[in-house]
Amino acid sequence: MFKLRDRGLIALRNGKLGCCSAHSVIPIVESVIETQFRQTSLNLHNREEESSKFHFLQRLNPKFYISALVNCRNLTQVRQVHAQASVHGMLQNIIVANKLVYFYSYYRALDDAYGLFDGMCVRDSVSWSVMVGGFAKVGDYMNCFGTFRELIRCGARPDNYTLPFVIRACRDLKNLQMGRLIHHIVYKFGLDLDHFVCAALVDMYAKCREIEDARFLFDKMLERDLVTWTVMIGGYAECGKANESLVLFDKMREEGVVPDKVAMVTVVFACAKLGAMHKARIIDDYIQRKKFQLDVILGTAMIDMYAKCGCVESAREIFDRMEEKNVISWSAMIAAYGYHGQGRKALDLFPVMLSSGMLPDKITLASLLYACSHAGLVDEGLRFFFSMWEDYSVGPDVKHYTCVVDLLGRAGRLDEALKLIKSVTIEKDEGLWGAFLGACRTHKDVVLAEKAATSLLELQSQNPGHYVLLSNIYANAGRWEDVAKIRDLMSQRRLKKTPGWTWIEVDNKSHQFSVGDTTHPRSKEIYEMLKSLSNKLELVGYVPDTNFVLHDVDEELKIGILYAHSEKLAIAFGLIATPEHTPIRIIKNLRVCGDCHTFCKLVSEIAGRVIIVRDANRFHHFKEGACSCGDYW
Repeated sequence: MFKLRDRGLIALRNGKLGCCSAHSVIPIVESVIETQFRQTSLNLHNREEESSKFHFLQRLNPKFYISALVNCRNLTQVRQVHAQASVHGMLQNIIVANKLVYFYSYYRALDDAYGLFDGMCVRDSVSWSVMVGGFAKVGDYMNCFGTFRELIRCGARPDNYTLPFVIRACRDLKNLQMGRLIHHIVYKFGLDLDHFVCAALVDMYAKCREIEDARFLFDKMLERDLVTWTVMIGGYAECGKANESLVLFDKMREEGVVPDKVAMVTVVFACAKLGAMHKARIIDDYIQRKKFQLDVILGTAMIDMYAKCGCVESAREIFDRMEEKNVISWSAMIAAYGYHGQGRKALDLFPVMLSSGMLPDKITLASLLYACSHAGLVDEGLRFFFSMWEDYSVGPDVKHYTCVVDLLGRAGRLDEALKLIKSVTIEKDEGLWGAFLGACRTHKDVVLAEKAATSLLELQSQNPGHYVLLSNIYANAGRWEDVAKIRDLMSQRRLKKTPGWTWIEVDNKSHQFSVGDTTHPRSKEIYEMLKSLSNKLELVGYVPDTNFVLHDVDEELKIGILYAHSEKLAIAFGLIATPEHTPIRIIKNLRVCGDCHTFCKLVSEIAGRVIIVRDANRFHHFKEGACSCGDYW
């Protein structure tokens, strides 16, 4: 230790104090400082060497690169890690290479991913599954299938990670042929009982509408998780077997599988398809009992469910209970009013939506136009249509044009509707021409109907409904030769008319009727009730409208055909099988005919019943001799 004084320097040596002059101490100080400096420099050099050696060794550790990739926040950083790995020869490490391929796929840089994958000397099952899955996730299905084919050709064994990716690609493309081919590969490699592979196959077959194959695999599964149950329930609903969906839901709960919100949304969707009010009430009670939050997804699904089960009031109650609503929720409620013929309520709800700060989208405006069309609100509908872009920055698509064609067509303004179709610059679809053809049928314009049918059949030549509609127009006009030509054309193309069915729900059981049906256990009572109704209706002036019998037969036979329409049989059964003064709810798979519409109005008056009919297009609420559609349908 040194301390400078006025006269000299006091030095501490070996624990003793001494005094010497400044001139004599300077060489000593310089010597000490030089020695310490050399020692410090040597220490720093050693530390740098150790640090450099540590960093070099660290860069030879795969964990270093994996950690770096996990911490990457963008594609540029991934490429930097790739460069470092390449410089230090770590691309030969399959763990590092696989991780790089994965992160390139994660950031959708599939060219980089495949470039690295293609250059790998060794690939394992992870390499293949990451590459196949990467292509599948971005929708590049051709390269997904191509890479999988390469896997098979090089003798690698597909596993339960790779196969589900390929199967989901088949599902998304609805490519059943490829799906079955992959299924054969599953059998070949003994993975047919693997949970993940089997669940993916069930999903694929369900989405491809091969519901029996899906159910066969589902029943074979050794264990079924909630996702697989949900897929199977949804598959039945999508394939028009909503009743089986709900039966399966009950079975799922019996087996102790507790549904989550996604499963409940699927069940609600199935119930909407079925249109069974008692099932809707049961599901609603279950949701409340289990305290599921009524968020925008579940709430919107329940609005749709109640609306399609014929109770728009319950749909509105759900809507009002929702704490949070998005544009889809508002659109669903507006649409519900629309297909129940309550166009004014739909229009009244729209400004409330705007005042809440929610802006409409394409679906909202299509729902409004639909509501206007089915309520005869022509001026209001046209005003919305022509102000879509200016007021809401939403450009009309083919669905909006279809609604306006329907709006004008229902009002009998067929020339304006055709002019609008010709002015459409976007691609026309079968819905647009179908709406116009339906309007031609309503207003019995055969010439325009033929023009519409020609365009329609060019777009969709395998839809039997188009042929039937044109045939009916010819039949109404008495052009029986043309009717025969259409029917011959259908026979040549092996097309069959969809048979008409009507369902009614009584005591929590669905009963189905066809025209002239005599298979029901209470058939005798049904026909007795129908005869009694016919006698009462004749007294109030009802005359069967034989224009709706589209066969070249005599009037007496036409009346006999009208007498036993499926809607009438279902209503007669409802009158004898349900308590007095309760609503009768029926579902028709086709559009209800004009004669049955008149029949329902009069029965609602003489029987004192509310009759709710859901047909292929909309709902009709019959009460005290009038219909909610105002005879505008």
